[in-house]
Formats: sequence, C-alpha cells, structure tokens
Amino acid sequence: QVQLVESGGGLVQPGGSLRLSCAASGSIFSINAMGWYRQGPGKERDLVATINSGGIPTYADSVKGRFTISRDNAKNTVYLQMSSLKPEDTAVYFCKVTFRVPLVTGDSTFLEVWGQGTLVTVSS
Repeated sequence: QVQLVESGGGLVQPGGSLRLSCAASGSIFSINAMGWYRQGPGKERDLVATINSGGIPTYADSVKGRFTISRDNAKNTVYLQMSSLKPEDTAVYFCKVTFRVPLVTGDSTFLEVWGQGTLVTVSS
C-alpha cells in the first residue's frame, strides 16, 4: 500500500524558512517525477515545483529564487526548502509522487499519489 507522509509545515514569520519533506513508502514500483503543489484559502491548487527523475527542477514564477526542490532517491523522499517566505505563501502544501508501473505489453503507465497536505502559515 503506497503512502506519502508529509512533514515540516508550521507557522513562520515573513522572511523565515521552512523545509518540507515527503517520504513515499510501500511501493514496489520505481518513482518518476516528484512535485509540490499548494492551495491557499479559496484558491485553486497550483504547481509550486517539480523535479524529474534526472534531478532537473521546475518552479512556478512566484517562488523562483526562494524555493529549492530536491530528492533523495535512496530514501524515496522529496524536499522543498522554502526561504524568504511571504504571507502569500500561506497555503496547504501537497506533495505528489508519480510512479512508473510496467505493463506486460512492454509499455508503462503512471500512477500519481498525493500526500494529505501540510499547512504552512506565514504571518507576523
């Protein structure tokens, strides 16, 4: 049974830093991409950052230069280092892990698994 466990959220002052972690367990399939999304009050869920299997990151314009996504393949974990936090960063942050599932045909399909979310509040 695949499960994503998120940690690291909390209350921080503007300009502060937080590090989010998301660990995947219970899967026999390989991991492809990993990413972080966030949803603020009354807003849609938006992409924050992704990192592919080769370690190449992609960021939303709003977090470029402030957030860093990384992964530890040995631990099946993705991290989001958040610095220079702003009140507008306040949201529930969700991690997403994409697993590659090999098929008997020789092709592959992909399974997306979401974490339950961790709340980040940036306020003075």
